[in-house]
Amino acid sequence: MHVRAWLMVLPAVVLLAAFTHIPAVSTFIEGFYSTPRGGRPAHFIGIAQYQRMVADPIFWQALVNNLLYALITVPAAICLALAMALWVNGRIPGRGLLRLAFFTPTILPMIAAANIWLFFYTPGYGLFDQIGHVFGFGSNNWLGDTTTALPALMAVTVWKESGFFMIFYLAALQQVPTDVYEAARMENASRWQTFSRITWPLIMPTTLFVGINALINAFRIVDQVIAMTGGGPNNATSLLLFYIYQVAFSFWDSSYAAALSSVLLIVLALVACAQFFLLDRKIHYR
Repeated sequence: MHVRAWLMVLPAVVLLAAFTHIPAVSTFIEGFYSTPRGGRPAHFIGIAQYQRMVADPIFWQALVNNLLYALITVPAAICLALAMALWVNGRIPGRGLLRLAFFTPTILPMIAAANIWLFFYTPGYGLFDQIGHVFGFGSNNWLGDTTTALPALMAVTVWKESGFFMIFYLAALQQVPTDVYEAARMENASRWQTFSRITWPLIMPTTLFVGINALINAFRIVDQVIAMTGGGPNNATSLLLFYIYQVAFSFWDSSYAAALSSVLLIVLALVACAQFFLLDRKIHYR
């Protein structure tokens, strides 16, 4: 029986090893070698790439940008997704159309979504500036100002991901037993008490799942940065994966990019584990 079970999972194990584990180990090893150039092969240089990373100001700026990006977009996307799920879970007119409208941004390719928001952010005649002109505000270069460029990217991420996470919350809300809510109504519990004492604890497993996925998504953002800002202005929107992309495919320094990728994987694993263990204590599993 054990042999049959292993044979059944063998294709998945082979694919996972071939496209995930082996490339990850190869990337980690490559970070200890120099980048081959022309007729000069790669040679072992130890931790020189990591010493270079410590002295690289753009790496530190990209890391800080990405941590700030995750710190804001993850809770914002979770809160918005939960609010939308609570809304469309109720008996309201046009509930199906509203669910579709909330989910539609998820199915858009990121490049298409980025171009839509580029129109919104266009100085002078973009949607936001047109609305601002009605209230007497001047034009703003949303993507060209170091103070607004990163928040502008965050808004696109929250808008696009919230509808996807809403589906998971909607499924979780529909699994909450109705008799629990009936008991709360009999005790004259307020809406906030019902949410904080019943709904929120019972959907915490979904929150853990959504939170970890939102965190991973926050650290793998690259396409919208390329389409909207190119990492500018002055590296204000340079995120880790975008910087890795630049180093690997613009500067052709594959070994340094491998070292950066290793650090990204380690940071992501540490943050995800911390998030998991902190939330796991507050989760009620049925």
